[in-house]
Parts: sequence; C-alpha cells; structure tokens
Amino acid sequence: MTAAMDRTTVVGVFHDRMDADRAVDELRRSGIRNNRIGVVAKGDEAAGDQMVAEEGSEAGSGAVAGMVAGAGIGGLVGLGIVAGVIPVLGPIVAGGTLATILANAAGGAAIAGVAGALIGAGIPEHEAEYYQGEFEAGRTLVTVQCDGDTNEVISILRRHNAYDMQTTPVRGASTATAASTATRTDRSAMTGTRTAREGETMQLREEQLRATKTPVEAGEVRVRKEVTTEHKTLDVPVQREEVVIERHPASSRASAADIQSGEEVRIPVMEEKVNVEKQAVVKEEVSVGKRTVTDHEQVSGDVRKENVRVERKGDADIQACDPKNRR
Repeated sequence: MTAAMDRTTVVGVFHDRMDADRAVDELRRSGIRNNRIGVVAKGDEAAGDQMVAEEGSEAGSGAVAGMVAGAGIGGLVGLGIVAGVIPVLGPIVAGGTLATILANAAGGAAIAGVAGALIGAGIPEHEAEYYQGEFEAGRTLVTVQCDGDTNEVISILRRHNAYDMQTTPVRGASTATAASTATRTDRSAMTGTRTAREGETMQLREEQLRATKTPVEAGEVRVRKEVTTEHKTLDVPVQREEVVIERHPASSRASAADIQSGEEVRIPVMEEKVNVEKQAVVKEEVSVGKRTVTDHEQVSGDVRKENVRVERKGDADIQACDPKNRR
C-alpha cells in the first residue's frame, strides 16, 4: 500500500468492489473512524446530472440507495455515501473523505477529478495520476488517513486483495505466480526497494560522532588547620652570684677587740631565674583558590555509513558519472 515516511495516507486499489466493501468493514471494526476513510468507484451511467445529497438525507436517500446497491458496495453505507455525475469523471459512487472533496469539486472547486482529490489528501502528484488511471479503468479506490503506524491498515487492505502503485499485480497471472509476486513485494517493502523514476536521487547518510561536555563534580579538597605538639629546648644564658672568700696574711698588729665566739657576716647571693612563656605568632599564610587546566580525553564509538552498491541484471548498461570530474 502507498505510505511514505512523511505522510500517513494509505491508498488501496481493488479489482472487486466487494473486496473493497469487506476491507472497509474490517477497517471500521479495527477502530478506524469513518471520517478517516475514503472510497470512490465508477457509478451507473443512469445516474442523475449532479451529485446527490449525503446518504441518509431525505432528498437523496433513494438515489443513493439505488446507486450503492448497483455498485455492489452496500456495506459502505454510513461513510456518507454520495453518488452522481461529475463532468470530469462521469458517474461515480464515493464515500467518506473522498466523497466530501469530490462533492466540493462538483460544486465548482478547482479539482481535476480523483487525482486532485488524492493530492488534497496528501498523495504525491505522480502517484495520484496513477490512481486516476486505475479509477478510470473501473477499479475501486480506498484511502485511509492513519494516526501513526500504517502497518495494521496495510495488512487489512492486503488481506482483501488490495494493491497500490508499487504492488500492481500482473493481469492473468496464476495464483502461484501472484502469491510469489506478493511475497517479493512484501520483501521489497521491508527492505525499502521500489521502482525509481528517471532523474531521482538517492541520499547516502552516515553517522558522525559529536562530543558534548558537561561539568560534573570530580572531587573535593578541604583545607583545615590541625594542632601538633613538639618539644623544643631554648639555651638561655643566666647569671648568678657567687661568694668569693679570700684570706690574706695580716701584719700581726694589736687589736682592741676582745676575742668572741659566734660573730658572723651574712652575704646575700643573687641569681637569675628563667621563666618560660608561650605566645602565638604568624609564621605562614596559606591562600586557597581554583584554576582551570586543560586535559585531553579520547572518546570513540561505532558509526554507520551508507554506501552505494550497484548490481546489474541482464544487459543493462551502467555509466558512472563523477560530479567532481564533470566539465
């Protein structure tokens, strides 16, 4: 089914309108809202000259009922079915989002048929033109606007034999061949393989390492004072007095004093005493600060890179053109 990465509209093409009817029924049962489903198919040549009112209105209920029943898609009632003739397209039966767009087109909006409606739903122009051709060939188109993942919608459409621009079945192929084609298509969808248009470019990507720096706390430094005790000895010079006694011989002269016992002379003797005092003095100053230093660290990682590999099958000629050497 058609679904690109940058859009969420899926398109399915049905050969059998009953398959389209069953696919829409399963989509609705899976939770897809009616306002996200669109249906368009060729109508009856006997339809009126203009688009009739939405299904369920009194004015157009009879015409719609007959057109829908004749188209074989009666199960689509409830999507807002409209039927009638558009000058560009002829008689059609449409429902849901496509019915709204085509009804506006019938009223004069500048939309070039089904292709314009699909472009308005987000389908690229070259794909919309392909689906316009399928519609004109009598196919039934179903569009689904997905909220996110398109895989479930694609699976439902495929279960009811839908195809798209990339999975067009080979007309007249056997059942086994069709199954083989579907298997190859599924594998191609998973690997991203598709048919390229002339002049289309392929982008080659590679991963690159990009380093970012974030400040983080690597550690902490604490500066504090501790008191230690050590024993010191000072050599202090001190003075003291000593008594010097000297004896000298006398001249043996006569003395008037009587000889007495117990006479004494007191001589005070002085000395210096050392007193030790302690006083705190500043011996050194410590400054605390931070500075930024630059180191180099190596970071590594595995990165992926897209390269081109050209494979040739059959007699296809390949001519490489290097833009750097182009003159």
